[in-house]
Amino acid sequence: MSSSSAAAAADAAATSSPAASAGRLFTAGLVASWYASNIGVLLLNKFLLSTYGFRYPVFLTACHMSACALLSYAAAAASAAAPRAARPRRSRGQLARVALLGAVFCASVVAGNVSLRYLPVSFNQAVGATTPFFTAVLAYAVAARREACATYAALIPVVAGVVIATGGEPSFHLFGFIMCIGATAARALKTVLQGILLSSEEEKLNPMELLGYMAPVAVVLLIPATFIMERNVLTMVTALAREDPSFIWILLCNSSLAYFVNLTNFLVTKHTSPLTLQVLGNAKGAVAVVVSILIFRNPVTFMGMLGYGITVAGVVLYGEAKKRSK
Repeated sequence: MSSSSAAAAADAAATSSPAASAGRLFTAGLVASWYASNIGVLLLNKFLLSTYGFRYPVFLTACHMSACALLSYAAAAASAAAPRAARPRRSRGQLARVALLGAVFCASVVAGNVSLRYLPVSFNQAVGATTPFFTAVLAYAVAARREACATYAALIPVVAGVVIATGGEPSFHLFGFIMCIGATAARALKTVLQGILLSSEEEKLNPMELLGYMAPVAVVLLIPATFIMERNVLTMVTALAREDPSFIWILLCNSSLAYFVNLTNFLVTKHTSPLTLQVLGNAKGAVAVVVSILIFRNPVTFMGMLGYGITVAGVVLYGEAKKRSK
């Protein structure tokens, strides 16, 4: 019996090994796609808004949100089992709550794109890494949700690192910095509000379903904002398209990537653990910084890189403290 059991175990291991290898390769492909789409849209935003000279961040955000809305519903229509985002919901209360989230989401993306006009990607990522700090502060201010003392202590290096990076940033721009802080705080507020407004099991939506609701809300808000704040944008787009036909393709690629950032993030979250996702997220920020420096050749200082490193270390400590407190 023992020899037959050993043979059966060996056969099971032999058959499961290819499946396990295929699963690891699939996950690695998802992570690579997540990195490529996330870093790609970030660099293309910087290229268009700064290097290329297309200084219309509100219109660019409207393109992103339009692509997210269209591709979300196209994916739902192509799926055999349509996600809930494609189905009409009768709860007006839920639609109102999702609309509020959409408005906050819209503000965060616009502010982030505006900041890229004035700040290098490396510094933008350093400030963006402080999201846990704003999340903890807003969770306490909005929902009176307290964290353990060790969790708050871990936020000290998160903030200290950005202070150091700010002092050592040769391309610092005050308005761009304010916009970047605003974008980071708005992302944190969206996370907090999502936990409050969609707290019941019946109303919980996965990220792709939520995107399917929020993107149309953002488009409705952004279209009038574009024509009020960037009145000559259509004239400029037409002129750029005639002068450089590749501009339209760059804009379409950039807008499509905005959707795939959310899609790949959702899939990576689904196929990895929360700890792995946190590690991958921290590494992604570091990769984006290195790639942006290599491409745009923006000057960096030792103090700037030290500050960013301290911030990332603080984010890691914050994650560990949160895990232990639970």
